[in-house]
Amino acid sequence: MAVLVTGGAGYIGSHMVWALLDAGEDVVVVDQLSTGFRWAVAPEARFYLGDAGDKALLQGIFAMHEIDAIVHFAGSVVVPESVSDPLWYYENNTAKTRNLIAAAVEAGVRCLVFSSTAAVYGSQDNDRPVGETAPLAPESPYGFSKLMSEIMLRDTAAAHDFNYVALRYFNVAGADPLGRTGQSTTGATHLIKVACEAALGKRGAVEIYGSDYPTSDGTGIRDYIHVSDLVDAHMKALDYLRTGGPSLVANCGYGEGYSVLQVIEAVAAHGRPFEVSHAPRRPGDAASVVADSSLIRQKLQWVPRLDSLDVIVQSALDWEERLSRKNSFDLDHIREKLATADFLKSGSR
Repeated sequence: MAVLVTGGAGYIGSHMVWALLDAGEDVVVVDQLSTGFRWAVAPEARFYLGDAGDKALLQGIFAMHEIDAIVHFAGSVVVPESVSDPLWYYENNTAKTRNLIAAAVEAGVRCLVFSSTAAVYGSQDNDRPVGETAPLAPESPYGFSKLMSEIMLRDTAAAHDFNYVALRYFNVAGADPLGRTGQSTTGATHLIKVACEAALGKRGAVEIYGSDYPTSDGTGIRDYIHVSDLVDAHMKALDYLRTGGPSLVANCGYGEGYSVLQVIEAVAAHGRPFEVSHAPRRPGDAASVVADSSLIRQKLQWVPRLDSLDVIVQSALDWEERLSRKNSFDLDHIREKLATADFLKSGSR
């Protein structure tokens, strides 16, 4: 049997592929490489270039491989972008997820782990950690697109022999401790990634969006989770579903929040100081979002191993340095190829 990973060339998806292979799983990846990278996919995985919502492609994959479970990462994740282009988010995140679910049901695949988000909660009226029973009030099309997908999964599970785990991510950061993959997206908007780029001189400054929130230092507070701990939650969710566990929606976070300023200070301490500028709040951003993760700890026996801001920041910086070396090597290799081609062309005249 095999696991289908959609978006397996992306940040979290590529970590998942490595974890599955480390566990001896047979892995099939589908990714259209809009934000992911082919080199980020472990070579042992079977790769299909295409859209995770392409019905014909999915039918072909299910016909060719014995898929018994799906881990669905493919989608768009930038909150401000969803505000400016909502229809794309409802197409890419919701409509294509509907196609994937339909193809899974048709193929008899009974287990799906879904990449959801804490954005389904929106802002809360208190400073307490957010539990799964909190009101669902997204403040952006991104949050709504994920909530709609959760509803489709719920209704499908009620109508078919099909179960799912929807994991509501808080803020994912860090990189594979073995240095095999990390956050590599050009123009990424995740704070720790942006700050690490600034600390290594790849960006001129880090913008703080909003310094007038009702928090201790006026900047937004988020619960940052190391990507490897998040992937471990997915692995446990797969085991849970494969052993007959009923459908589940659970938060993925540590239950502790850090402000934007605290994160910037941590990155500067591990890297080097960088310029900071201030900008107005972004549409759709909440003041504080911190997880109550007691449910996932109880149901899936999930125990984080890397729940430290310093560990997250250091792994992110290590990856950013590795990525710089890789990009430099790639550029030199391209230049060498071009120079060789020019030499051969001049010699053939």
